[in-house]
Amino acid sequence: MRVLVAGLGNMGRSHAMAHHKHPGAEIVGLVNRSDVSLPSELKSYPVFRTFAEGLDTKPEVAVIATYSDSHADYACAAMERGCHVFVEKPLATTVADARRVVETARRLGRKLVVGYILRHHPAWQRLIAEARALGGPYVFRLNLNQQSTGATWEVHKALMQTTPPIVDCGVHYVDVMCQITDAKPVRVHGMGLRLSDEIAENMYNYGQFQVVFEDGSVGWYEAGWGPMMSEVAYFVKDVISPNGAVSILSGMHPESDSVEGHTKVGSLRIHRTGGTDEDVDFPGEPGHQELCDAEQGYLLRTITEDIDLTRHMADAVSSLAICIAADESIRSGRAIDL
Repeated sequence: MRVLVAGLGNMGRSHAMAHHKHPGAEIVGLVNRSDVSLPSELKSYPVFRTFAEGLDTKPEVAVIATYSDSHADYACAAMERGCHVFVEKPLATTVADARRVVETARRLGRKLVVGYILRHHPAWQRLIAEARALGGPYVFRLNLNQQSTGATWEVHKALMQTTPPIVDCGVHYVDVMCQITDAKPVRVHGMGLRLSDEIAENMYNYGQFQVVFEDGSVGWYEAGWGPMMSEVAYFVKDVISPNGAVSILSGMHPESDSVEGHTKVGSLRIHRTGGTDEDVDFPGEPGHQELCDAEQGYLLRTITEDIDLTRHMADAVSSLAICIAADESIRSGRAIDL
């Protein structure tokens, strides 16, 4: 399949490498609005400055890994031009735009896959299965704080021109909550703080929120970016139920701004009320590039095997809606009913 990759930051380069290696893909172009250093494997492909120019290569698949404020428009434009689409998370910067993208996919019969990379990680799949087996209602305790400096801090500041950390990162972990409980979210309450004068006055680089689900489950998520963030308890992943808990063990992760650290599990601890704890190791767990390979392989399979993505698309909108409501709560100072 003819593939166009837009956005050549860390994720875009990894997705391009996945298609470069895939026997069922042919990269017809890369898109980036500025000069960027590319690995040797990608240097032979044409690079376009605009997405419109890239679409003129008549791709069958568009991979969108640009900044989040362009996701919805690029996805819709690509589908209108006949493409199936992979779009990095978050799907859009508003719920209305996310629904517009999903409706375009339905109307045109295109496949739309959203970059929820944790869905392709065997350890996260095991965490979700074990939590569901315990039974709810649940307490979700999840965070991902990043002590970012240098080039990573510059990337974070660029992301925060449109999207706060609790939305950009939060959709991953809210998606995990939703897969475990299956219940509808009811109410969201958030708090946040601007901890740096290097970002816009109407933006905050630290936030946390609580979400209440219809089955009584409650979730907490926290995310912060910047050189001031602590590396103590920056990676908390606990799911608790009346019958026990499933947790990712701490102390096994590299620096908080490491890409590998965002997905790495190492070990799960399964605690059953009244029983003995079980630790499950994942010594061969995939790295970041292998997960991107899996994402793009899944994208191509959805097309060749006509996989139904109805639930996938609905989940992408739902997780985004919760995070957008958290942002609204922080800005308004009140709880948001969903």
